[in-house]
Amino acid sequence: MTRTAPQFLFDFGSPNAYLSHLAIPAIEQRIGVKFEYVPILLGGIFKSTNNKSPAETLAGIKNKREFHQVETERFIKRFHVQPYVWNPHFPINTLNLMRTAIAAQLEGVFEKYVEAAFHHMWREPKKMDDPEIAAKALASSGLDAQKLFARAGEPEVKGRLIKNTEEAVARGAFGSPTFFVGNEMFFGKEQLREVEEMVSGK
Repeated sequence: MTRTAPQFLFDFGSPNAYLSHLAIPAIEQRIGVKFEYVPILLGGIFKSTNNKSPAETLAGIKNKREFHQVETERFIKRFHVQPYVWNPHFPINTLNLMRTAIAAQLEGVFEKYVEAAFHHMWREPKKMDDPEIAAKALASSGLDAQKLFARAGEPEVKGRLIKNTEEAVARGAFGSPTFFVGNEMFFGKEQLREVEEMVSGK
C-alpha cells in the first residue's frame, strides 16, 4: 500500500511551525513517508481569511495564553524537541524569506535553506526581515544568500508563492502550521498526532 505523503504548509514567522518542523523527522521515520513542505505566506492567508496572529487573538483573554503555554510544553515533551527561543524582533515580515524558500526549491537547496531560516528565526533569533542581517545569517549556514535573494525577486518565484497561498486558502487553510493528508486538513502543531495516525492507517 502506498501511503499518502502528508503536506506541511508553513511560514517561518510561526514558532509553532518551527516546533512542527523539529517534530517531523521522527514522525517520518515511524511512518516511512517524507512530508512535503509547502511554503505559504501567512500574512496573505490572514488577509484572505480575516484571521490574526495568536499574539493578537490571545491578548487580554484571561487564562488562554497560559493554556497555550501548557499545550506547547506538552508538545515539547511528547515529541522530544527543544523549545523555541522567542524572537525579540517579532513580528517579522516574512515575505522575502518565503519567496526565497521558493527560490531555494528551484536552486535545489530547499532542505538546507528551510533548516537555516528556521534556525535563525527561532533557535538563534535575528531580525530576518533586514536583508543584510538575513544574508549574513544564511551565508553563515553555508548558503549563497545573494544568489537566492536575486532568484527570489523573479516573477516566476513571486507568482508561485502567491499560487501556493491562494490554493491553501481555497483548500480551507487559515493559518500555519497547516497539514493535509490528501484532502483532509489538520491545523496546529498538536494535530501532528492525528496526521501520523491517518498516514499510518491506525
